[in-house]
Amino acid sequence: MNTLRKTWHPYVSPFDPCKPITVKSYSTPPNLYMGFQPPGLEQFTPMQALRAGTLWKAFYDPWYSPYEKAREGQQP
Repeated sequence: MNTLRKTWHPYVSPFDPCKPITVKSYSTPPNLYMGFQPPGLEQFTPMQALRAGTLWKAFYDPWYSPYEKAREGQQP
């Protein structure tokens, strides 16, 4: 299950006064799925790395709201 966005289904009480949220989601960082950092990873330029918060493109993960559609292939 190597997706960066995970979902889960919280318990919904029959006595909840509000409309329940049946599915919640959270984001996981890409470094969880790399056991080690392989040599020769592609790097950002220094200015792009400052904007992205990481030097290596494999570790870049822009955060998107679960309600916003993620834009594929977006670079900082």
